[in-house]
Amino acid sequence: MPESPGSTVRSTERNQENIELAQRAADNEVSARKKVNELIRPIIRYQTNRFCKRFCKENCIYFKCTLDPPVNACSGDSSLCEWGNGSYAWMLDDLSSSKRLKKFRANNNATLFDYCYVIANSMPFYERWKDWRFGRKIYVPRYIRDLGKTAVTVFFGLRSQQSYEMISQSTSKSVEDIQELSRRIIQLLTKKNRLHLLNAAQSVSFSHEPDDGQARSSIEAETASHDEAIDKIEDRALLTRAWKQLSPVEQFVIEALVIDEQDAEIVLNTLKKLDLSIKKGVDASSTDRQQLYYFRRKTLAKLYDLMKPSDRGIDRR
Repeated sequence: MPESPGSTVRSTERNQENIELAQRAADNEVSARKKVNELIRPIIRYQTNRFCKRFCKENCIYFKCTLDPPVNACSGDSSLCEWGNGSYAWMLDDLSSSKRLKKFRANNNATLFDYCYVIANSMPFYERWKDWRFGRKIYVPRYIRDLGKTAVTVFFGLRSQQSYEMISQSTSKSVEDIQELSRRIIQLLTKKNRLHLLNAAQSVSFSHEPDDGQARSSIEAETASHDEAIDKIEDRALLTRAWKQLSPVEQFVIEALVIDEQDAEIVLNTLKKLDLSIKKGVDASSTDRQQLYYFRRKTLAKLYDLMKPSDRGIDRR
């Protein structure tokens, strides 16, 4: 049955209002941005719940779930799980990006809500989310991106261990500007307890047999397992709690030397570049290999002491 003239006029007006809203939001008008965010909030909440629960594995055991409603009721001293809030932020960025909003044309009388709903339920959207979730592509935190495009370039440069001079050439900024921006980035990452994001990612080959247990453990880390012994689960819970009590520099060194098995010289150069001292009163540039190994041993001993069940009131009888 054909639409009445009045209905057609209303649809046209609604479409024009949606297009104008999308354009204003794309131009970063505050009120329009707020309306778009409110409009697509139900879509994002629904998809975040779906995707997070699908790949939660054991995160809900050790961290407070930020979904609404939460998956678990974790203890009061547990840290917030970063995947729920992170997924929400990622989806908001993807669906409400200026580039995407500018493409909205209300084709076939689709509303802005319809437009975003179809995208959020598409396979490409799901694959992009998995790229972000599993580190297939490096995700730059919003608080780094808020510092500007140059900060993103510096972030990647620090991550790939480029010199300040190389980063300077790629950004057309002075070396002094790059050093200052690097310090701001490091301060933010340290404050957010995310200094490990500057560690270069490791690749695992699925087409060849792993040469050692390290590659196998990386593969197994992505495989769900629900039949582990209770002692193993308790050990991991103790490690998680003990790890949070290490300083950002201690975490950085242990991740680099023990977990990622990076060469000591690379770690020393990174500490020097980031101006991170492992001993009070000693400049990072003065740290040598022997001091680094001593710091590693001391930190591992500290981690071991923090993991003692008696310190956490866990009875293993």
